[in-house]
Amino acid sequence: MTALLRTPLLRSTTLGDAFGGTALIKAELFQKTGSFKPRGILAKLATLSAEDRERGVITVSAGNAAAAVAYGCAQEGIDCLVVMWQGTSDLKAAAARSYGATVDREAADPGDAFARLEELRAASGRAFVHPYDDPAVIEGHASLGREIVEDAPETEVILAGVGGGGLVAGVALGAPGARVVGVEPEGSAALHEALAAGRPVQVRPDSIADALNAPIAGAHCLEVCSERGVESVLVSEEDIRAGFRFLYERAKLAAEPGAAATTGALLAGKIPDVEGKTVAIVVSGGNVAAKTAAAILSANED
Repeated sequence: MTALLRTPLLRSTTLGDAFGGTALIKAELFQKTGSFKPRGILAKLATLSAEDRERGVITVSAGNAAAAVAYGCAQEGIDCLVVMWQGTSDLKAAAARSYGATVDREAADPGDAFARLEELRAASGRAFVHPYDDPAVIEGHASLGREIVEDAPETEVILAGVGGGGLVAGVALGAPGARVVGVEPEGSAALHEALAAGRPVQVRPDSIADALNAPIAGAHCLEVCSERGVESVLVSEEDIRAGFRFLYERAKLAAEPGAAATTGALLAGKIPDVEGKTVAIVVSGGNVAAKTAAAILSANED
């Protein structure tokens, strides 16, 4: 089995017309487990000692990192425990279990989940694999940025959705010549707040884009984003839904809400100074429940 895939970079004339430029879609929803996460997770697992592997690993995630860590551990023969929380996607929890992970959902919310993580980590002695704030994870995600500029050297701007900041930091490392913009929900703006404050800031994430609901931006992620001049823009819940509908109806991509934030930002005119430019958007996350997709799509019907 191939551990990672080189995902396609697709052109969307219709999306380009929305901002008067050229739009490229990095279809990372076709990656193993349906998101970019295995890029960094596999890189991190490769750094573990034999003792760490023997003890097993533990992570915390709303879902996509959960599946990625579970997938990576299955590839490497490592026991895996994933901490999620109440209200997270049943589909994503099932995906993690399908790769052999044990899933704990005792925590009430994202903040409680990190406390639960520490409790289980202390009791089990497992090695912690952070879902985003780890130099090895960030460097692993840099491969996505490199692929974009290798496949389309003319790319001037890259948009990436942001939860804790691991992806956008990695893209900034992998595509140093491009302008990199992180797109966050208004209700889940951990990196936006951190960039403004100059330090990680605790937030209470609340967005339909569950994959972007991180309670705090990573310190390592913030450092990279600050050094590389990564920008942050916010999108509304309706922007995300509009992006979701566009990807489904026009691009024929069955993405999840978190994957649609970048598309929504372009459609809503939230990204300044892109007219006439070549813009690549990362569309990462294809793990959406049928009920969620149906609700978003039906809401736009006459």
